[in-house]
This record gives sequence, structure tokens and C-alpha cells, in this order.
Amino acid sequence: MLGMIIRFIVSALVLMFVGFVVPGFRVGGFGGALVASVIIALLGYLAEKLFGRNVSPQSRGIVGFLTSAVVIYLTQFIVSGVRVTVVGALLSALVIGIIDAFVPTELR
Repeated sequence: MLGMIIRFIVSALVLMFVGFVVPGFRVGGFGGALVASVIIALLGYLAEKLFGRNVSPQSRGIVGFLTSAVVIYLTQFIVSGVRVTVVGALLSALVIGIIDAFVPTELR
């Protein structure tokens, strides 16, 4: 349980960093980033259950990348502090993918 909490905190910090670096991606504070990280994890889980493991961002393919961008884009409609453009969703999916290669935030 503690490991899951730490992963969500790390994910929230990554989202805050991405919001600072990527144009078209904004997160309203740490609380908004924490809620967004939970929502992104849930939407990613639902996408994987509905469409199979091949749409998972961990599959590292173009389909996983596009799925990540769609999940990030849809998060803005659920979390009030998040604002994302289409280009911002694509860029943030790319930056998060690069960061995830060095600091894994996936719940295992």
C-alpha cells in the first residue's frame, strides 16, 4: 500500500514537471496533479481492459503512445485543475514516456 502511495506521489511530481516544461499542458498545483495521476492510472487501466494489453503505454509502441496521449487529454474533462491541448497531450505523453524510462511510475 505504501508503495502505491509513493508511486502516485512520484507520478504527481512528474505531472507538475511536465506542466512546467510542456506548452499546452497545465496542472493546478500538487493536489490537482495527485488527482490527475490517479485518474490517468484509472483511465489507462480501463483502456487496457477494454482494448487489451497492446494499447498499454508499457508496450512502448505507437498505439501505446497515442493511447497515453488520449488518456492525458481526457483527464482534463474529469479533473478541474488540468488543461491540455491536443499538441500538449502528445508532447506530454512523449515527455512522460521518456521520464518513465528512467523513473518508472507504473503500478506493478
